[in-house]
Amino acid sequence: MNIILFDDPTLRANLLPFTFTRPVAEIRVGIQTISEKWAHVSQSQVSFLTQDYLQQKFAQKTTDANLYVNGALCPTDGLFSQVQDLKEGQALYSGETLLAINAGATAYASVEELYANFSAEKMNVEAADVVLVENSWDIFRINGAQIKADFARLTKGRTSQAVNDPHTIVYAPENVFIEEGVKIKAAILNAEDGPIYLSKNSQVHEGAVIRGPFALCEESTINIGGKMRGDTTVGPHCKVGGEVGNCVFFGYSNKGHEGYLGNSVVGEWCNFGADTNNSNLKNNYAKVKLWHHTKERFVDTGLQFCGLMMADHAKCGINTMFNTGTVVGVGANVFGAGYPRNFIPSFSWGGVTGYETFQLRKVFEVAQVVLERRGLPLTEEDKSILTHVFEQTKPSRNWEKTA
Repeated sequence: MNIILFDDPTLRANLLPFTFTRPVAEIRVGIQTISEKWAHVSQSQVSFLTQDYLQQKFAQKTTDANLYVNGALCPTDGLFSQVQDLKEGQALYSGETLLAINAGATAYASVEELYANFSAEKMNVEAADVVLVENSWDIFRINGAQIKADFARLTKGRTSQAVNDPHTIVYAPENVFIEEGVKIKAAILNAEDGPIYLSKNSQVHEGAVIRGPFALCEESTINIGGKMRGDTTVGPHCKVGGEVGNCVFFGYSNKGHEGYLGNSVVGEWCNFGADTNNSNLKNNYAKVKLWHHTKERFVDTGLQFCGLMMADHAKCGINTMFNTGTVVGVGANVFGAGYPRNFIPSFSWGGVTGYETFQLRKVFEVAQVVLERRGLPLTEEDKSILTHVFEQTKPSRNWEKTA
């Protein structure tokens, strides 16, 4: 089985700014990314059919038996069986949303070509079996349920490492799974309301309190005294402290200090200055609206609790105060007193007193330093993607029009 995860154009637009720099299926929700979930359930490699400017980094691999799957679709056992059982020339739908196509030997060069040219017998799936990440806020909204689903898959038939630290307290130890190389000192793990998963070589420092559902991915750290509420995922190679609730960190990002973050999604290579806080509830308890990049307006999330959406390579200075429902674009650098606006365009530099453009050469300089600290290079592919996003997001930087 050769699974190719494609970007649904409508859902990709809804998932900006995170999909500026990755295919839809590289979004992390639960313990794993969507692509990792499909690789796990299918026991095979997966590849991507995504935007042209992303395709070089996220390649498509085709064979004579290609199964195209919507990259926003999280697998369940029942759904995977239906996808697996598709005959060549059949397509699986949920309502009007295309979920999967058995394309046989046909290979599509672009998402546009796929939607324009495929012709298949339409099969329908029960809506109850469909878990789609349709909007950016769905990432944190369904995260707790996805942690539980991933936990069940990843730990099935396996035995957890023991908690050997005598000063660590564990509630409901049957719901805690610890991979090899994990270090825990004088912490509290409470898995009574949901599982806690600690991945390889992760660390939980002294005085940390963790409530499930919670996932700490490979090589990540919960700092001293960290307060981790449920429905939270800390992706690989992160350092997180302070108070965090119902948040998803994709990976390689740091919120190392005190400060509150709730009902939020944080991309890769982000950094939070000390005592940064976000609001996740409006003073009038009204439903929260978020900026939609392609509609170029704020849209109603239908949620009362919704915090911060921070895209890749964004940074904020100490004591930054983010309003309820704030969207921060790729490569933005936010600092200064007061509450910044609810939409901060990609490659912004500044805060309440005004913004200028964070020029690409400076973005590359910072990114190179940040990646090198983790032993990774800033590749030409990375630069090409950031350059494309810089040009694509120019219209949102209004100050450039009057400069």
